[in-house]
Amino acid sequence: MNWDNLSLIILAAFGCLTLLLLQVGEVLAKLPEIIRAWRDVRNELRNGADHDCRRASQEQEGDECGGPSARSTDE
Repeated sequence: MNWDNLSLIILAAFGCLTLLLLQVGEVLAKLPEIIRAWRDVRNELRNGADHDCRRASQEQEGDECGGPSARSTDE
């Protein structure tokens, strides 16, 4: 191995490291937005059926969703 190959390997390694650090920085910069979106999804999945049920029961007389007993006891 001569000095040319060694210098090219070093340059390539630092280039890859730079790209990796830039990508990690982009992900970390967007992480709060991703966490907020995930919380919104979880809240919608948890409460979305209840909101739809309430809206439907207000529009129509009668409880289509089975009332409070239809909710899970785990909550």
